[in-house]
Amino acid sequence: MNKKKFISIAKEVVNLEIKALQILKKNINKSFSEAVVQIAKCQSKVILCGVGKSGIIASKIAATLSSVGTPSFFLSAGDSSHGDLGSISKKDILILISNSGQTEELKNIIHYANRNKIILIGIVSKKDSVLYKASDIKLLIPQTKEAGTIIPTSSTTMQLALGDALAISTMKYKKFDRLDFKKLHPSGNLGAQLKTVEDVMVTGKKIPFINEKLSMKKGLYILSEKKLGILVVRNTKRKTIGIITDGQIRRHNESNFNLHLKKAYQIMTKNPISVDKNILAAKALSIMNSKKITSLCVHEKKNKSKTIGVVHVHNILQSNIS
Repeated sequence: MNKKKFISIAKEVVNLEIKALQILKKNINKSFSEAVVQIAKCQSKVILCGVGKSGIIASKIAATLSSVGTPSFFLSAGDSSHGDLGSISKKDILILISNSGQTEELKNIIHYANRNKIILIGIVSKKDSVLYKASDIKLLIPQTKEAGTIIPTSSTTMQLALGDALAISTMKYKKFDRLDFKKLHPSGNLGAQLKTVEDVMVTGKKIPFINEKLSMKKGLYILSEKKLGILVVRNTKRKTIGIITDGQIRRHNESNFNLHLKKAYQIMTKNPISVDKNILAAKALSIMNSKKITSLCVHEKKNKSKTIGVVHVHNILQSNIS
């Protein structure tokens, strides 16, 4: 076969699957909204099950739902008839995926769900099927031409897209945001980019605080001890009023031989830049780059005068954040 023919086949497959998705889009109705509400309000687990290619899709949807805050897992249809039905509780929601809706392995699960009044959501293509008739919420997948003619292709593409739509809709319904997402994705590049300033900042006794009236002789000792290259200046009410950097100290030292006799407030920069603890560390790095500084004070709840941490550019870079 001519190699150019493969390109033609590939485009035909993609076109057929695009057409299938367009048909699916037109057929999404209020049953979809009902499914989203039920999934979002579930107080237990969402269990997905399918056979063959539909089973693979079910497994993927379960993983996606779990990743956005809805505890879900995939149940093997075969194993369910040999004891695994015990993993389904009455508070769970069961999502069964089957193109025909007549898959033999699913019938025991369907009967178990109906008998125990477990909410059953069916993703199925045929209205005259056992699954469609038994489902509490029916999500109908339009019947279209399979891109592979004899193997599930267009149908599984629609199943996957519908599953993604359920996951994203549920996520938005539950107001699951980037901070929630970060908690479930602590590793890898994605997790690193979602880290907040609070995740990487220096806190407690590691913060180089100095009273405004303290001499720079003692200030230099604190600067050396804390090793952050800055001093955070506070007044008697423990409110942050300024910052002193090692660069400032060098410049003052070059022009003033009595630096060690100066008080902190005499050489500090007033109103230091402070960021909220919940901003992304990547955003803090951007601020440092634009201001040409290496550290930021950190506050919470708009209380900029109360420093709860210090974030240094090295803290961010060591976390693989760019």
